[in-house]
Amino acid sequence: MIKRLLLVVIAVASFSAAFAQNIQSPEQFLGYKPGEQFTPHYRIVEYFRYVATASKSVKLQQFGTTNEGRPQLAMFIASDENIGRLEDIRHNNLKLAGMENGTANLPDAPVILWLSYNVHGNEPASSEAAMWTLFDLVNPANTRTKAWLKNTLVVIDPCLNPDGRDRYVNFYNSVKAGKPDPSPTAREHAEPWPGGRVNHYYFDLNRDWAWQAQKETQNRIGLYNQWLPEVHVDYHEQGVNSPYYFAPAAEPYHKDITQWQRDFQVTIGKNNAKDFDKNGWMYFTKQVFDLLYPSYGDTYPLYNGSIGMTYEQGGISGGLAVVTRSGDTLTLVQRVAHHHSTSISTIETASTNAGKLLTEFKKFFDNSKANPPGPYKTYIIKNDNNEKVDKLAKLLARNGIQYGYGLAAKSITGFDYFSGKTETYNVDANDLVINAYQPKAVLLNVLMEPTTFIADSATYDITAWALPYAFGLRAYGLKESLKPATASWNVAKPQVLQNTHAYAYVSAWQSVADVRFLAALMNKGIKARYSETPFEIAGKKFMAGSLLITKAGNDRADFDQVVTQTAAELGHELTPISTGFMDKGNDIGSSEVRFIKQPRVVLMTGDGVNSEAMGEVWHLFEQQIGYPITLIRYQDLGRTKLSDFDVAIFPDGRYDGFPSEKLQAWVRDGGRLIAMENAVSLLADKKDFGIKHKEDKKDDKKDKTPEVKVYANRERDAISSGIPGAIFKMSLDNTHPLGFGMPNYYYTLKMNDDIYEPLGDDGWNVGTVKKDAYVSGFAGAQSKQKIANGMLLGVQSMGRGSVIYMADDPLFRSFWENGKLMFSNAVFMVGQ
Repeated sequence: MIKRLLLVVIAVASFSAAFAQNIQSPEQFLGYKPGEQFTPHYRIVEYFRYVATASKSVKLQQFGTTNEGRPQLAMFIASDENIGRLEDIRHNNLKLAGMENGTANLPDAPVILWLSYNVHGNEPASSEAAMWTLFDLVNPANTRTKAWLKNTLVVIDPCLNPDGRDRYVNFYNSVKAGKPDPSPTAREHAEPWPGGRVNHYYFDLNRDWAWQAQKETQNRIGLYNQWLPEVHVDYHEQGVNSPYYFAPAAEPYHKDITQWQRDFQVTIGKNNAKDFDKNGWMYFTKQVFDLLYPSYGDTYPLYNGSIGMTYEQGGISGGLAVVTRSGDTLTLVQRVAHHHSTSISTIETASTNAGKLLTEFKKFFDNSKANPPGPYKTYIIKNDNNEKVDKLAKLLARNGIQYGYGLAAKSITGFDYFSGKTETYNVDANDLVINAYQPKAVLLNVLMEPTTFIADSATYDITAWALPYAFGLRAYGLKESLKPATASWNVAKPQVLQNTHAYAYVSAWQSVADVRFLAALMNKGIKARYSETPFEIAGKKFMAGSLLITKAGNDRADFDQVVTQTAAELGHELTPISTGFMDKGNDIGSSEVRFIKQPRVVLMTGDGVNSEAMGEVWHLFEQQIGYPITLIRYQDLGRTKLSDFDVAIFPDGRYDGFPSEKLQAWVRDGGRLIAMENAVSLLADKKDFGIKHKEDKKDDKKDKTPEVKVYANRERDAISSGIPGAIFKMSLDNTHPLGFGMPNYYYTLKMNDDIYEPLGDDGWNVGTVKKDAYVSGFAGAQSKQKIANGMLLGVQSMGRGSVIYMADDPLFRSFWENGKLMFSNAVFMVGQ
């Protein structure tokens, strides 16, 4: 009997071993070699799920879904000894980082390497390589990778942007010829608007790591911060005429990036180069892709203690094959092979240096806790706006940054972000307090530093982003270390009003939460008014713009119930009043209390429109304030019945024939046109539009001899007239409806040096800058001189309608919280 049982056990073991030895490769599973065609996302998911059932050395985790319902996956691959103790490894790694209490077990810990593929949907070669890399790691016959997994835990996210990827793949598969057409002008190499790069709401997910405005990023960073890998690679593609790019990165590096992080990029790069040299593949390093802006897939990991890197393969719009400038044909097969090569090479380098990686990882966080970078060791955020402070606190929490509220000391001296001077001020119990002596000190310093140090001005993205300016919150930096008094604030929850029969209800107007409340009321058929001037009633002071929801005009039996229930659902504070007679200010029946007509809003999309700028507006309406908006293609505007709409939004873009006579007639008849960024430039100097470009003043006394330029300095010379994203302080007329709910200043993020002459008598110069308006970030000398004594934000009356000019983007990547109320004012308040 025992002998028979033993034979059964041996047979089962033999069957299991045979099954494990026959894990299908991507080619066997899909029916084609990697790169011979594009794989839809659902098939990538199927392959990962298949491997999860076929291999004992993996664990597959679905950590979320996209806006369009596609799964987000992470595959954990480890040795047989480590795959069963993933939670122990995770907690141990967090102890190394000081994010959990306890002593870490350094000698037995595997290094964690995270590979992120296909963040831009139309850069699809890397997701194909992800399947190939996964197979190499789980293939029992591959003794080389099996040896690496003894001290390395590999995490593979096969596709960071499933919605964008499928948008691209579905397009390509629908137009491809029987054989790939390598001609660059073939239609299979010309994506229709908006292209596959962006996600459902047209956001660039590679610029959303720190801000986490998008659902996909929130899900992914939530998982990422539960692990904090020692090495992270972000896979991309660039133009088809560029060879492969890998680390080390280009200057500028942020000054908080350690020498070890710099040096190990070189180590990684040299090992990648070894394989490329062997195969005769072209590549470059140390150019174009710098390490400054904190919300990339390479910089965010760096500021979180990792070795963060970007790998770029030439290939955007390359389809299955494309002829490059040199006359060579670049194929998807080649692109996939290159990404696969760097994936394997990077795993090898991480395994070879596992001990050093773990030691330096721990050192990074030990130094953060003991000696945080930057001059300020405590940050105080004044709680002038509960909703903004709460949003900032949630952003800090999602990034693992510790904070609290209030201080034991009441009077403090520190750097005032808004005045730029050292000031003495009082700390209230509900002020946000962030002590820098914590594991995430580096990320904290990068996000909070008032002025970004830039060693090299040739940068790839914006150069200023300090959270106090982005959120419009008063802040102070202290050179001494002070601990918050409490972990939570003492703001009372809004009182739930019941059985209230009010003459009217008053709501403040100072945040996006107030806009969301107004939108919810309008969606339920409740009408509202606003006051053009401040007032006092029921013992409270209210700013201009505050909402008045009156029983008059809302002749319905459920008026009180709908208003109070809506406030309760949103956690919104309301003040019921029993009279329209104000203690101070204009009474409710005054002509300065204006009715808000529920606006019917249309947003331009389609060819020529900046899809990311359009997506910011779309996302604000759908996901943040919950208000209906109609999207139309600009090319369809001519056959659109504009009288069906009250507000037309033109985000940044190139609009042929703009503005048309039809559009102008609609404005004169009462329409409200919101023009943003380049749309403003297109209106400048046009007939009937009061906005004019500000002319550069020429110094006639200067020598007229043209400057002799050096060819090698051409990029540096161009920088003098450029702005890769810098902060300027704008004077804001907050008595105008466009400025309601805001202080008399606004911090704007300038991406160019566009500035306009002040409007004439038929317009209002709501936002202007003086010669000392520059605050932070790189601005070329010529640009900095130009952005002075001009207008950036204005409103012009035109017949019965109005035109709102917004020279800069107030919704930038949806993290520029400071501008959302102002943009909402343009939609709901102006022109009423």
